[in-house]
Amino acid sequence: MKKLLIICTGNSCRSQIAHGFMNQFAKDKLEVYSAGIETHGINPDAIKTMKKVGIDISNHTSNLISEYDGITFDFILTVCDHASENCPVFIGESLVKLHHNFTDPSKLKGTEEEVESAFEATRLEIKNYCKNFTDKYLK
Repeated sequence: MKKLLIICTGNSCRSQIAHGFMNQFAKDKLEVYSAGIETHGINPDAIKTMKKVGIDISNHTSNLISEYDGITFDFILTVCDHASENCPVFIGESLVKLHHNFTDPSKLKGTEEEVESAFEATRLEIKNYCKNFTDKYLK
């Protein structure tokens, strides 16, 4: 089974949403991990937005990259520019490194409706990316 590590700055929002979708789309083809350069805990709005599409990420944990030392990954996906710029070096003959700077809804200051809408937009952006990833790399 192939292994994917999704990396974000705090492993609280975008990486957690991607983790949930990758688990859904890849099922038995991919072992999914997510981590951060720092840990910020799981964003409650990320849990809420995923629950709306039937994916429960409430049992996920916010982890540091160093917790996965010794695991050989087939794919590394950074989901924000900061993580991409500060990510430790991963090596491997068949390692595929990918980057996509997803919109960060957790930075939005606004009404509850505006924040909810921002999370839904980011969720859709990440969902589409994850579906395309699984279609391309896990045939």
